[in-house]
Amino acid sequence: MTQQRLRGPLILIVGPTAVGKSELALKLARDVGGEIVSADSRQIYRFMDIGTAKPSPAEVRLVPHHLVDFVDPDQEYTLADFQEDAYRAIDDILRRGKVPFLVGGTGLYAKAVVEGLLIPRIPPNPEMRRRLEERAQREGPEALHRELASVDPVAAQKIHQRNVRRVIRALEVYYSTGRPISELQQAQPPPYNTLTIGLTCSREELYRRIDERVDKQIEDGLVQETERLVVMGYAYDLPSMSGLGYRQIGMYLRGEASLEQAIQLIKNETHRFARQQYTWFRLDDPRIHWIERGPDMFDQARGLVLHFLHRKEP
Repeated sequence: MTQQRLRGPLILIVGPTAVGKSELALKLARDVGGEIVSADSRQIYRFMDIGTAKPSPAEVRLVPHHLVDFVDPDQEYTLADFQEDAYRAIDDILRRGKVPFLVGGTGLYAKAVVEGLLIPRIPPNPEMRRRLEERAQREGPEALHRELASVDPVAAQKIHQRNVRRVIRALEVYYSTGRPISELQQAQPPPYNTLTIGLTCSREELYRRIDERVDKQIEDGLVQETERLVVMGYAYDLPSMSGLGYRQIGMYLRGEASLEQAIQLIKNETHRFARQQYTWFRLDDPRIHWIERGPDMFDQARGLVLHFLHRKEP
């Protein structure tokens, strides 16, 4: 892997959902001649704009964005696909003398790029996945997670039991190869010189920002966007449609919840997701320069970036 990568700077901006990563990245990238590579597993999908909080056309005109809005909602897109596409985008940005910013809250996406995970390219087994999904519905996600813990305790420790899709993938790899996915996912870091900035805030403020964003998404037409996706033929059980917002609005559209209940579910589930993101981006990780959200957050981040870019390469 590494012999194909270019040497150069890479700025990673991480943190929980709705904390303001995109806003910060946009200002920094515009300030230093950068381009943004999205590390968001939902913003990859076409036609899913409101629920994934994609950058607006105006923001894309200000700063070029990569790996946004290029996969159909029913298209298979793996972690290995993302890693390959991200490396290609980062190298292209470096080749043109620009600064790549890898920005997003999908921890596994960021880890795959920065740490250079050697991802096993095991083709999907639809029949096995179907059986495991049926078991998860029948017995609960905890049952699958316990099974994973028995065959791959390292992976089970890293994957939350409610992340059914990743649990199923880990089991699929194990039963297809006879080897744990944690053993196959070794790392070969790329030769990027990486600065990682984390943006955080109090839990109270984060929940308020999440709730305000959900209300704005409803106001902007999340219900209509979900309806349109269903009319286009995208089924509720697709991985893309299981994302926060679409899953709960689907419950409303199928008559399983009122709109008020669906909105509150989105907020509650997003709160829980934000808490989980701190298991990927730990506040005690010495590699992350944490900045508290506030009036001087941009100045702090800008100072870190300028110092990083102007120091000599080792």
